[in-house]
Amino acid sequence: MVVYTEAGEVLLLRRTQPADFWQSVTGSLRWGESPVQAARRELYEETGLMAGNQLLDLRHSATFPIIPPWRSRYAANAFYNREHWFSCQLPGRRIIRTNRHEHAVYRWLKPQQAVNAASSWTNRAVIRWIFSHC
Repeated sequence: MVVYTEAGEVLLLRRTQPADFWQSVTGSLRWGESPVQAARRELYEETGLMAGNQLLDLRHSATFPIIPPWRSRYAANAFYNREHWFSCQLPGRRIIRTNRHEHAVYRWLKPQQAVNAASSWTNRAVIRWIFSHC
């Protein structure tokens, strides 16, 4: 999920592991959970923000290979993940309460800075998509 402000600032979080991995809000589905339920839950867990009616399902998904640092989290026969794209537009910046076990710091960046800083190609793609459709 890409969180951004009306002024066009994008929230990126730096993971604690792997080092220097920058991303938007991400997470995995729990058993029986829909993608939109997971998006709301992960947003709160990772930032302390409640999406309210600002959550937008972009109705797009992308499949990507699971990177080596996260292989151990998945079944031996799972090599790819499906990512569902969501956005959450806020009126302005918010103070973010990061989960210290997952993220070390956060930054509000201009869209191109966020694209340049995002570590995954899918994250870069969704940021580009959002700002080409605003």
